[in-house]
Amino acid sequence: MESLLKTSLGRLRLVSYMEGISLLVLTGIAVPLKYWGGDPVLVRIIGPVHGILFLLFIVLTLSVGVERQWSFTRTTAKILISCFIPFATFYVDRHILRKEASKSK
Repeated sequence: MESLLKTSLGRLRLVSYMEGISLLVLTGIAVPLKYWGGDPVLVRIIGPVHGILFLLFIVLTLSVGVERQWSFTRTTAKILISCFIPFATFYVDRHILRKEASKSK
């Protein structure tokens, strides 16, 4: 865990996981509880947390993309699109970000 915080790519990977988990909790638990259970409390808590992680993910993706000179359409756009699709950030971490991290070792 500590090694993830040392590099910008590591921080992106960490935020990617947290953003993916927050999206799953929001869409899989909080929103159904709000509309089917009539309890909006979890949406009020998770919604802003997810929003902050979402913005942080976008900023970090663009920052790392510029730093590593990624092609916008080949790499950066794929990573940015992943934050809109449940489970996609985990896929991107495994197939793009992990490979990038191993290149820099």
